[in-house]
Amino acid sequence: MKRSLATILLAVALLSAPLLTLAAPHIEIEGLMPPNAAVVSVDGQRKMVKVGQTFQGVTLIAVYTRTATLEVDGNETVVGLSRKVGANYQPPSEQVVTIQINPSLQYRTNATINGRQAEVLVDTGANVMAMNLGEARRLGVKPEDGSPTRVETASGNVRAYLVNLKAVDVGGIKVNNVQAAVLEGDQPSTVLLGMTWLRHVKIEEKQGVMTLTKGP
Repeated sequence: MKRSLATILLAVALLSAPLLTLAAPHIEIEGLMPPNAAVVSVDGQRKMVKVGQTFQGVTLIAVYTRTATLEVDGNETVVGLSRKVGANYQPPSEQVVTIQINPSLQYRTNATINGRQAEVLVDTGANVMAMNLGEARRLGVKPEDGSPTRVETASGNVRAYLVNLKAVDVGGIKVNNVQAAVLEGDQPSTVLLGMTWLRHVKIEEKQGVMTLTKGP
């Protein structure tokens, strides 16, 4: 009888005890390197995570130009750049994009130009953004609406057209009304992200990672 009473009292004590609640982790996407990796911060600890890897209980499922899909506690959630998951969310004071150097020692990433996707090559030596004629037409850019000019390239003097792009978005950093040069021929093979866009951000390079930062 005493043993049964002790068991009952223990059960009552357990039921009446306050439940232990765990604070939700603070998860932030600090950089996007689509389609393979992202810089993930969990409770202040930051790491570059590849798709399929788990860091501090957070698994990176997919990476896109402006968002990443994470799995937390068995649930998938879509998180934008510099956005937090968890309590006490504070709007980001600045926008940050990180780009990892490739084996060719180039910084390439994806961008949205006039609402369409394109790969871009960061080129701080280019005064303006630049693209070839075929790529311009694919992106809905009309060279004939621009101003004809000539530019010097590695292949010589080439006819080009100066146009204004409505919007260029790289990893969530959006710049409107960006001047670009459309070159006749098939060069450059990749859209050059030149200074008419880059001048709007702070550029830092360290250990094979380029960081582009735009203030609020």
